[in-house]
Amino acid sequence: MKKLIVGLVIVGALVFLLLISGPFFVVSEGQQALVLRFGELTRVETEAGLKLRTPFLDNIVYLSKKVMVWDGEPQSIPTKEKQFIYVDATARWKITDPKMFYSSLTTLDRAYARLSDVIDNAVRTVISSNYLREAVRNSDLILTSAAAETFETGDTAGSEALRQLTQTEISYESIEKGRKQLSQDMLAIARETVIGWGIEIIDVLPRQISYTDDLTQSVYNRMIKERNQIAQAIRSYGEAKKAEWQGKLENEQRSVMSKAYEEAEQTKGTADALASRIYADAYNRDRGFYEFWRAIESYRQTMPAFSKTLSTSMDYFEYLYGPTGR
Repeated sequence: MKKLIVGLVIVGALVFLLLISGPFFVVSEGQQALVLRFGELTRVETEAGLKLRTPFLDNIVYLSKKVMVWDGEPQSIPTKEKQFIYVDATARWKITDPKMFYSSLTTLDRAYARLSDVIDNAVRTVISSNYLREAVRNSDLILTSAAAETFETGDTAGSEALRQLTQTEISYESIEKGRKQLSQDMLAIARETVIGWGIEIIDVLPRQISYTDDLTQSVYNRMIKERNQIAQAIRSYGEAKKAEWQGKLENEQRSVMSKAYEEAEQTKGTADALASRIYADAYNRDRGFYEFWRAIESYRQTMPAFSKTLSTSMDYFEYLYGPTGR
């Protein structure tokens, strides 16, 4: 009886140890598992579910079946025309052969490190062998859809003249490949390098392309120069219109002044004729009174300006000092 009890205890202990050691493992959706025995790969479980393993002997390494994303750091790369730009690339990849992946890379951390070297090299190779326009454009649509800047002056002729003055020639060169084709070239270089790694690179994309400080300043300077040219053209047009309107103003002023002078002279002539007629009528009525009145009016105007009178024998003063007062 004691032997039976001892046997049951031993069996129970073995079962307990077996359960503790975990004879089962679970492969979740989106995962695949590598079963390792003493560091050697024995089998690969790619289907989700509850799986068996040999306790104490088998070790399980889980790998993802999903598409994973690699994000690189922006790097300064010279283009074919020796203009430096910052390129921030990204890529998608997945594990297609877990056994080959484990034997060549072993871990995801090492895989990411190797991918960084491979993709960065592919991006640098493609960007440096192509012009800047190939990296930033996908088509030549800009050659036909560039919007023209317009300036309205209120009259058709003026607007057309100003448009011709401010028209700047902006030339865009045609592309041979385009950004999409450069991405395909990067992908081809990267795929060729990772052959035998048990992974597939799905795509490589330049996520962001930005100018370096020197190139940015050069672009700004060109934009400022174009704006200054347009501003100078507008100022020149304004000065020309100002001179034109000033000329018209002076012509109109001279015309108005000439007409006013003509009318004034006519009025003065008419007034002088009327005054002469009135004077003649007054003279004819009483010549003596007329002469006396004219003399008194003359004295009234001239005498206040005299500081002294040295003689009174002049005919001019006959109405002042004449014995008869006339």
